[in-house]
Amino acid sequence: MLGPVILAASRSDRMRRLISAAPVTKQVVDRFIPGETVDDIVPIIEELTGRGLELTMDVVGEDITTPEQAAAARDAYLALVDRLKELQLGERVEMSVKLSMFGQALEGGHELALANVRPVVEAAAAIGTTVTLDAEDHTTLDSMFAIHEALREDHPQTGCVIQAYLFRTEADARRLAANGSRVRLVKGAYKEPAEVAHQQKHEIDKAYVRILKVLMEGEGYPMIGSHDPRLISIAQELARKAGRKPDEYEFQMLYGIRGDEHVRLAAEGHRMRVYTAYGTDWYGYFMRRLAEKPANLRFFVRSMLTKG
Repeated sequence: MLGPVILAASRSDRMRRLISAAPVTKQVVDRFIPGETVDDIVPIIEELTGRGLELTMDVVGEDITTPEQAAAARDAYLALVDRLKELQLGERVEMSVKLSMFGQALEGGHELALANVRPVVEAAAAIGTTVTLDAEDHTTLDSMFAIHEALREDHPQTGCVIQAYLFRTEADARRLAANGSRVRLVKGAYKEPAEVAHQQKHEIDKAYVRILKVLMEGEGYPMIGSHDPRLISIAQELARKAGRKPDEYEFQMLYGIRGDEHVRLAAEGHRMRVYTAYGTDWYGYFMRRLAEKPANLRFFVRSMLTKG
């Protein structure tokens, strides 16, 4: 299985330098990360919303080593909010944040991350949108869920992400579904040990369906983060059985993957949100996209061989 190897490479400085230096890399990265600045990304936002899609925006960057860098990440999101306000797209575009970017791994990181993310959540609410807290590796999740709970006291629309491959996730889903949270369910894209996570694809898929059933039958708002046609069909059937209307759940897919499917689902009346990342610190995000799906890796390798 290449996925764990790629995820290990995502933490290698040597591999980062090698891949970043490859002449073709930027061309391939642009498939998944279509810009480095807010100005770069505005045409993408306008194009996708013009096609009936919604977005969740992610400013990439996880290797935060100082409080100053965490504050800069906060300010980058606040600048994004300002631009969304100018575009009058608050109701169509939300934001996804990784708490590691806001200083979660630093000394006093839990409090620091909460202090940095709170003004972003408040600014988002002021323009009619919201923030979803992305899930990272399993050691960070108790802190993430505690921050999510704290933010929901004033901004109950704040969302969070759960990962189907973790053994703990079904219990987390039951708790979140009962209290009416917005929850994005994904398979998971971090290298996790067998003690805490399923390792086989078929086990992860079965867990995904079990957890999605919990969310659909609960009181919250499920967000189906998957490109898998089978899981998308199952999600539609579970929504029907649960009596959910089309605006009571949504599909989410990554920018650059199955774009025709994005448009098809939106045309059928589903809420379809495109997870769109931008920024300069793209390496970790890019490597996880390669690890998630063999087709992504083949695309990269083929591009390296034909254009490098």
